Amino acid sequence: MTYIIERIGIWIGAFLTFAILSFLYKDNPFYKIAEQIFIGISAGYWFIYTIYNILIPNLFTPVLTDLSANRLLLIPAFLGFLMLCRLIPKIDWVSRYPISFVMGTTAGMSLILFLRSDIIKQTSETMMNPFSAPDLAATIGQLILIIGTITGIIYFFFSKKHEGAFGTTAKVGIYFLMISFGAAFGYTIMARISLLIGRLNFLLGNWLGIIKP
Repeated sequence: MTYIIERIGIWIGAFLTFAILSFLYKDNPFYKIAEQIFIGISAGYWFIYTIYNILIPNLFTPVLTDLSANRLLLIPAFLGFLMLCRLIPKIDWVSRYPISFVMGTTAGMSLILFLRSDIIKQTSETMMNPFSAPDLAATIGQLILIIGTITGIIYFFFSKKHEGAFGTTAKVGIYFLMISFGAAFGYTIMARISLLIGRLNFLLGNWLGIIKP
């Protein structure tokens, strides 16, 4: 019985894989079916995950067991309840308050993280003496970092016309920006290729049995 259920699951997975890949030809009903199934399953999974892994251990259990020591938890619970008012058209404006609170706290937390990881770290690394590195490769890498940072900043300085030595420096900054954008794009392509390899491994291994999964 377990083997039959497993084979049915593999065939459903193969069908959904081909349904998604059929979008390479054009938009079609099979792709829409697979898309809707994916969205529905994802929504259902995260709904159950939120209840059992976030609300119950972090809100319901502490409040029901010791309310006096966990009164502050009622504040986020109340904000979450207000967010559900979005479903009622007459009072949907109430949901703007918790949404603004979430946006504000997220922006503040992200600002600190980006300030530490991007600005402060980048500035400190740029101000280091490149010739104090332990080996030649590290020295070259440090010089590239300094040149890329300075020329990249100069490119975004639009108060002065990009001509002469200033324009040449800005053009060097463009090359560094293009290299960084290309690396980011290549990283994204590699991630997608990795997903494709996983799907091909499933089709040729688990479904057809041609290769060993």
